[in-house]
Amino acid sequence: MITTENILATAKKTVLAESEAISNLVNYLDDNFVKSVEAIFSSKGRLVVTGIGKSAIIAQKIVATLNSTGTPSLFLHASEAIHGDLGMVQPDDVVICISKSGNSPEIKVLVPLLKRFNNTLIAITGNVSSFLGKEANYTLNTYVEKEACPNNLAPTNSTTAQLVIGDAIAVCLMEMRNFTAEDFAKYHPGGALGKKLLLRVGEMLDTTHKPVVAPNSSIKTVIVEISEKRLGVTAVVEDDKVIGIITDGDIRRMLNKTETIAGLTAKEIMTVNPKTIQSTDLVSDALNILEDFSITQLVVVDGNEYKGVLHLHDILKEGIV
Repeated sequence: MITTENILATAKKTVLAESEAISNLVNYLDDNFVKSVEAIFSSKGRLVVTGIGKSAIIAQKIVATLNSTGTPSLFLHASEAIHGDLGMVQPDDVVICISKSGNSPEIKVLVPLLKRFNNTLIAITGNVSSFLGKEANYTLNTYVEKEACPNNLAPTNSTTAQLVIGDAIAVCLMEMRNFTAEDFAKYHPGGALGKKLLLRVGEMLDTTHKPVVAPNSSIKTVIVEISEKRLGVTAVVEDDKVIGIITDGDIRRMLNKTETIAGLTAKEIMTVNPKTIQSTDLVSDALNILEDFSITQLVVVDGNEYKGVLHLHDILKEGIV
């Protein structure tokens, strides 16, 4: 009978089996790994990653990781390679071939063709004595004692091991290239990560509807300005310099304390020395300031020039958080 306990037990057993398989890879890392990474790093061409079956799917993920971390890579399906796609491989390219057994028919056909072109061939295989393991210039051992599959058939531990070796290669290459977070963002400009690392305050600031009042403005004028600009705040500007801000919270607190607003001016209720940021600063830096001081708006000032107000809601709409 299938029970909740049985399901959880199987899940935990699978996770533990895969974690043990990964941990054991440390014992197989040797000079072949070092030379493989150095060959990829010094190559004047691209990195071509190929495989068949589930290994092909792992190859695609490795390619995606490498491309996003500064190593130009492409995926070549082993079966399609021998039917015309081999033309994708250029003379200076390094090739990684992934195969658990290292003896798949497609691999046995493909490997001699790659060697004929004198491309450096790196094998990722669970069988170093296989055809692929022996023919490759460098062989990376991803041997696993058994799969997590109860029948020891479905690729589970073995494909996880392949993936981890691919990640290890990518991380080593990142360090060798001094690949920074800013570099990473260049390849991810459209997502939340790219925006977090690249988007500047000025790029999302509405400078045509910036709320502003003079120090001697009446409270009614202040309320109207805050309401019309819909940012919950207005800057108080004197001689082209921001001297304070008034938030809708300031208005509410003032009304609670004062019987009449007649004669009151913006300067009398404003908060001096407001938190500011420059338009050239990162939006992520602005978000940090907002969180640190538990506020929802920042005045944007370049030098003494008032540029506008950045609101937390604007940042949230960009999907950065």
